[in-house]
Amino acid sequence: MTQRVVPEPQRRRRRPTKQGTVLSERLIVETALRLVEEHGAAALTVRRLGAALGADPSAVYRYFRNTDDLLLALADELIGRSFKDWEPSGDWRADLGAIGRRIHAAYRAHPQAALLAAHRTTGRDHETRAVESILALLRSTGRPDGEAVRIYHAFVDQALAFAALDAAELALPAAARQADRQVWRTRYGRLPAATHPRIAATAPLLAAEMRHSGYPFALDLLLDSVEARLPGRR
Repeated sequence: MTQRVVPEPQRRRRRPTKQGTVLSERLIVETALRLVEEHGAAALTVRRLGAALGADPSAVYRYFRNTDDLLLALADELIGRSFKDWEPSGDWRADLGAIGRRIHAAYRAHPQAALLAAHRTTGRDHETRAVESILALLRSTGRPDGEAVRIYHAFVDQALAFAALDAAELALPAAARQADRQVWRTRYGRLPAATHPRIAATAPLLAAEMRHSGYPFALDLLLDSVEARLPGRR
């Protein structure tokens, strides 16, 4: 794709597309997100996007430099959906927990896009707001900036890592996903106590636990650790 992007005031298309809609950056991003969810990463091409929009593929160049620029916009859209209608409550722990769960849920809702976007840094508006909001919560606890940044790093990476892991499972064909879950019963549940005493003792618990995401408990562990490191509580 070309590296040229039309300046913002000149982007609006004068005529509607074949489908009667007027192109916009948001419409392109939402259409691309839908294509990726329906057909996977291979759908993120200008040709397929143009066909879905009912427009000449070259029209996408007016909004995005290349497909990677569009992918960053998709990543930023997922972050924006995580923070939609979110407002701080004044309780730093409750707010951080809510943000983590929102990020995790937004990426799980779009597993194909999550696989492409969870590891990207966009520098766009939604991500900037997220970074500012999380740092504000951490600094409100009285931590020095260096520690706030380290906790921010751990918090965000934990949420995105679990989101990518869970998205990868959700992106599997249903039969493969079910087969993976059954391994905990058909293989681990039948290991003898003589050779694997710890697994044998906990096999039913493992089979039940591994059906769900480990993120909620991991998030609580992280927040417990952050709370334990509050000034005056060490």
